[in-house]
Parts: sequence; C-alpha cells; structure tokens
Amino acid sequence: MGTKIAIQGIKGSFHHQVVREYYDEAVDIDECLSFEELVDSLLSGKSDQAVMAIENSIAGPIIPNYALIDKNNLHIIGEHYLNIHQNLMALKGQKMEDILEVHSHPMALLQCMEYLKKYPKIKIVEDKDTAETARRIQVNQLKGIAAIGSRVASEMYDLEIIAPEIQTIKNNMTRFVIINKENSFVAEKDINRASIKFELDHKRGSLAAVLNVMSDCKMNLTKIQSLPKIETPWKYSFFVDVTFEDYAAFAKTKALITIMAEYFKVLGEYKNTKPLTANNK
Repeated sequence: MGTKIAIQGIKGSFHHQVVREYYDEAVDIDECLSFEELVDSLLSGKSDQAVMAIENSIAGPIIPNYALIDKNNLHIIGEHYLNIHQNLMALKGQKMEDILEVHSHPMALLQCMEYLKKYPKIKIVEDKDTAETARRIQVNQLKGIAAIGSRVASEMYDLEIIAPEIQTIKNNMTRFVIINKENSFVAEKDINRASIKFELDHKRGSLAAVLNVMSDCKMNLTKIQSLPKIETPWKYSFFVDVTFEDYAAFAKTKALITIMAEYFKVLGEYKNTKPLTANNK
C-alpha cells in the first residue's frame, strides 16, 4: 500500500494538482471536504501526510489553517507554490447567457470577482470545493449552473470551459504546505525557511524588540499575522514565516525569542521553494 495524502477537496481540485506536482511517486488520495476533516485524517492515521493551502497572493494568508496546524501540534515539512488559473465551466452546449448561478469555493469566487461583476444578474453561491462543484454539475446534469475551477477539473468531469482564465490578477499564486504528525527530517544544511508562533507581554515595544532581533540575526520576514487569543481578551498570537541562509542564525533567533516571548513554538523548519511566476510555469 502506497503513501496516502489527505487533500481538501476531491480529485481535480488545486490540492490534487499540488499532490501530482510535489510527489514523485504514485500516491493514494484521501478526499476531504473541509480542512478540519483533513486534519482528522492525518491525526487518525488514515493518511500519512496532508496538503493544505496556507496563503494566496491575492486573498492573503488563510489564518484558520495556521491555527489548525498549531492547535493540533502538526508540523510543516515542506511547501509548494501553484499558479492558479480559474476557469468558468458548465455542461457542454451551455453559453454564458444560459447561466443563472455560479458555484465555487469562496476563495475562487473572490479571485474572480471583477469578472463576475460583469454579470450582476447571476447568483453567486459559495461551495466547499471547486472540483466537487464541477463533479456535481456533471453527475446531476445541472443546467444553468456553472463552476469555477481548474482545467483539470473540467477535463475530469467532462465540462466545457465557457470563459478561460477569469481570475482578476493573472499572476495568481497559492502557497501550499505539506504537513505531518512528526517533525521534518530535512538536514539542517537544507533548511532555509521556518514557520513560528509566539505570544508577547502586552506592553509597548515588545513586538518591535522581537522584530529587531530577527533583523539583527538576518532573518527575512516573509509574513507576519496576528490572531486574537479567544480565552484572553486583547492578547494576540503572532504567526511568522522567515527565510534565512544560515541555520545557525535561525537557531540563535529561536534562542533569543524563547527568552523574550511568553510563549514560543516552531510550526515547521523546511526547505524554501522559490515560487514560479505565471511566465515561467
């Protein structure tokens, strides 16, 4: 039995496309219709690893997914960037004037909003997954309903692309992370990116002091996001991604932040993957 990878969505989804690009060998897929279900698949041992979208170049970070990784003590062991090409698809023979509703994942709808605004009479419906929507249109022969998703989904579920490449920004990229129950086994010499979380005392200058330490240690801060602690009003957790050239410098950063922060945790240490642009994909 091969390695099983949990994905959010079904075959034909962007998560499935990442699996096909990231893993060299043939792997089995566990299709999950929510990120919570994906995490459960990994924790229960049903799957060996999971692919999870974590941020988009248009819509920004998917903070609930960072929280899921943190809450369940999972580890980020890798990353993969995917150029997102959104296509409007429907049953063969349908034209734009036949479409009454467009169904897709909220993120996909957001990425295509400028195009959708051209058709104010069309109802926009949020759904759990791009590929699942495409599959349902085919299985139930739903006329008047279009899906937004990948070209792979249109081919897999035999739908016709009415309008290709409808995403607002053509260079639209999503970063996915590979997560595991165990920490990464990447050699230190190959580790040049990390995802961390810390909590600070609520006093003036505490965040600035930590950021100065990162700068002094030559950390390249690629993302910082705060998330309120529900159980402690007006207190925040900070989720930060950094890249670096020297692991020893990151080790020094960890040691210093551990002293400065009320709480510090490493969500993952792994190899940075340079994102492809739309022109070199």
